[in-house]
Amino acid sequence: MNIQQLEYIIAVDNHRHFAKAAEASFVTQPTLSMMIQKLEDELGVKIFDRSQLPVQPTPIGIQVINQARVIVSQVKQVKEIIQEERGIIQGVFRLGIIPTIAPYLLPGLMKVHEENGFDIELAIEETTTGQIIERLGNGTLDGAILATPLKNEKIQEYPIYYEKFYAYVSPRETSLYAKRELEEDDLDISRLWLLEEVHCFRSQILKLCNMRKRRKNGALPFTYEAGSISTLINIVDNNSGITIIPEMAIENLTETQKRNIRQFKGASPVREISLITRKDFLREKVMKIIIGEVKKAVPASLLDEKRKEFVVDL
Repeated sequence: MNIQQLEYIIAVDNHRHFAKAAEASFVTQPTLSMMIQKLEDELGVKIFDRSQLPVQPTPIGIQVINQARVIVSQVKQVKEIIQEERGIIQGVFRLGIIPTIAPYLLPGLMKVHEENGFDIELAIEETTTGQIIERLGNGTLDGAILATPLKNEKIQEYPIYYEKFYAYVSPRETSLYAKRELEEDDLDISRLWLLEEVHCFRSQILKLCNMRKRRKNGALPFTYEAGSISTLINIVDNNSGITIIPEMAIENLTETQKRNIRQFKGASPVREISLITRKDFLREKVMKIIIGEVKKAVPASLLDEKRKEFVVDL
């Protein structure tokens, strides 16, 4: 078994076609097929089911390919940390980011990254926390920006900033709208518009107000689980009810919309936003650069570590 063979099975898995995988690997198809066959013979298993089109990995093949991705990624990291030791910081960092952070952080982060001029390509993908954890595990992502703590023993977390939660209230909710600050008991799940189940932001909101146990009269006439915070804001603007939004979303609101914002009474609840990697990720200098860029891209008030005391669990 060698690294080249592992790279070939990854290529076939990516393209699900031997000829396309060979072309992407800059070898002939017979060479690629022969090397993969040798690997299968050595392991005593079939990695791919060649009878299907497109080519599909076998159940054991999926496990082998996932491990191959991790190994190839780690070998690449070894080369990159040697370069970093020599003062050469470059290459691609594959970064995941969850949808409830991406619209508010990425514009500023991209600007800061471009201005810094590091020879690092950020390959950014917006996806959910569950998919991020899976892809960190199989080596197809290097790191991600999301809400923590995850309490996952395989993940290393680097907290960066702390973002307050705010209520966004329809003027039709006359009793709530009249208040300058809301209390936990003011929030009623039957009047609340939420994100769909795949978003960790949703679980934080439910825990924030212990809403699984509280339901009042006067429920909304229908339910809808949105895919984005901007959709929730638009729903509240054109209907009744309330939703919860993160602090950085406020900057995207019109002056009229900002009048619908209500903070929570007392110490405002917050979410912790971190850069996460696998625990065996080695490129510390690149991580520090990205963390520094995120810090420059957010308001200074969000960097206050005193807010950590009020983090809502996931």
